[in-house]
Amino acid sequence: PHLKELKEDFKHTDLVVLAVSVDVPKDEQKWRDMIVEKEIEAVHMFAGGWTEITKYYNITGIPRFMLFDREGKIVSADAPRPSDPNLKILIERTLQK
Repeated sequence: PHLKELKEDFKHTDLVVLAVSVDVPKDEQKWRDMIVEKEIEAVHMFAGGWTEITKYYNITGIPRFMLFDREGKIVSADAPRPSDPNLKILIERTLQK
């Protein structure tokens, strides 16, 4: 629910939420079903397990929240969760640049 709120707060901006699943391939349909069931509005990517993306960004646990600027540069490799008001502040500052 906090992610939905956040998306609503920034609906008139160019904020993009990208959700990357590291579920293993045998669980892909469960993941797809969960997206529909929970109505998670985001750009979704299925990485197919702990693949290169997790190594590249040194992801050792989930969920992991990261914030990138418009140029794709990392603003925060360990951003606050959507329930944390500090994330909204961080996004606002990033969008102002």
